[in-house]
Amino acid sequence: MIRAHLTVDPHFAVGTIDRRLFGSFLEHLGRGIYDGIYEPAHPTADEDGFRSDVIELVRELGVTAVRYPGGNFVSGYRWEDGVGPREARPRRLDLAWHSTETNEVGLDEFATWLRKVGSELVYAVNLGTRGVQEALDVLEYANIAGGTTLADARVANGTAQPHGIRMWCLGNEMDGPWQLGHGTAQDYGRLASKTARAMRQIDPDLELVACGSSSAQMPTFGTWEREVLEETYDDVDFISCHAYYEPKGDDFGSFLASAVEMDRFIDSVVATADHVKAVRGSDKTMQISFDEWNVWYQSRYNEVDRITDPQSWPVAPRILEDSYSVMDAVVFGNLLISLIRHADRVTSASLAQLVNVIAPIMTEPGSHAWRQTTFFPFAVTSRLARGEALELRLECPTYSTALHGEVPLVDAVATHDRASGGTAVFLVNRSETTEAALEIDTRMLGAVSVHEAHTLADDDVHARNTKDDPERVGLVTNETVTIQDGTASVTLPPVSWTVITLRSEQAR
Repeated sequence: MIRAHLTVDPHFAVGTIDRRLFGSFLEHLGRGIYDGIYEPAHPTADEDGFRSDVIELVRELGVTAVRYPGGNFVSGYRWEDGVGPREARPRRLDLAWHSTETNEVGLDEFATWLRKVGSELVYAVNLGTRGVQEALDVLEYANIAGGTTLADARVANGTAQPHGIRMWCLGNEMDGPWQLGHGTAQDYGRLASKTARAMRQIDPDLELVACGSSSAQMPTFGTWEREVLEETYDDVDFISCHAYYEPKGDDFGSFLASAVEMDRFIDSVVATADHVKAVRGSDKTMQISFDEWNVWYQSRYNEVDRITDPQSWPVAPRILEDSYSVMDAVVFGNLLISLIRHADRVTSASLAQLVNVIAPIMTEPGSHAWRQTTFFPFAVTSRLARGEALELRLECPTYSTALHGEVPLVDAVATHDRASGGTAVFLVNRSETTEAALEIDTRMLGAVSVHEAHTLADDDVHARNTKDDPERVGLVTNETVTIQDGTASVTLPPVSWTVITLRSEQAR
């Protein structure tokens, strides 16, 4: 039995949790849009062609904002292709994913869908093959009430009220050689700066995101952030981070500690941003938008899914449809712990992606939708992580990993909502074989009782939910939780994710 001890003290806060931390991402990629959220012939389709069963699952997931329309897709996208009468919209080759884009869903339709699910739109502009003018045009189309050609075109297209988009991404992964329009950090930074300054001439209160590295493994990582921020620091509010994790062979010990790598990634970007701040003598602190993160088996895509024949690029192909196991969900939940732990600097994040493509929600055309294992940690964390992230004191044994060195067997983060007096503790046991007995010192919370306790675990860590068995894996109540004399005790199964909520007795 692993013995661990955790101290929770609401007087030591890291930062306030921004609700946009629980954002997601939908790209015109695979079946994310078509056969995902949009399927006019589906039995549950509403008057706009959107699947109502998917809408309900997205609401349950608790997604607060959705980044759109890409992703790699955006670097070749012409936004005006996706507005106006559907019958007049062009079909285009999508060079990013070797697919054919029908443009049946565009900005107006997507904004309509987001209103149905209750989420905010985060829009990415094309700085790969396009630039300043196109960014200004889509901003005018989306956000100006009327009286100009583009704003009036939106009204004529059936959307009387402006979309009011506040957060805009200035391109996507422009450090990547695979990206259309890829260039140097200075080239991109100067274009992003010009675009940002132009957009702010329309609305100075926009929130703008500059492209950071597409991963911490890029050869230009660190240098890219520094050089981009040297060009854009005064013009943007966020620098982006992207990271995906998968096991290397059967090294599950390292995989289970993926959040250690995410922690180090965030800390490195923060240090670089603060270096630029210091050199410039700025009084502005750069925030991080971790607007792509997930478990993604990229090696499978490279080996199996890549479409190569240029004469037969399909519409909405089945690509990147990873099926997630219990172990994947535990790693996924631990990544959420990492994001919350950095709530002072990570104030926006987007789970990539939302439906069908490396997603927590899967669908079959004409049939049902179901929750993947990763659905559960996200939905519960979005619902329960409120108020402030707390600085914790965790004492537990470590284990050795090939990729990350010595890491704790147990990881944790806690949030505290001063208004309600509620506290949520999120926990992971990374051991593949051994239970963890955790004691939580709750004395500084005052008199509290256990309100909820859920665990995601299974005797088969590779178990998953599928089309034919959509409820194989789910949350279970953790019956081991007790609280006595200011100490909460819980047993964490091997390879497990757990949440415990504590309610102040005074608030009852």
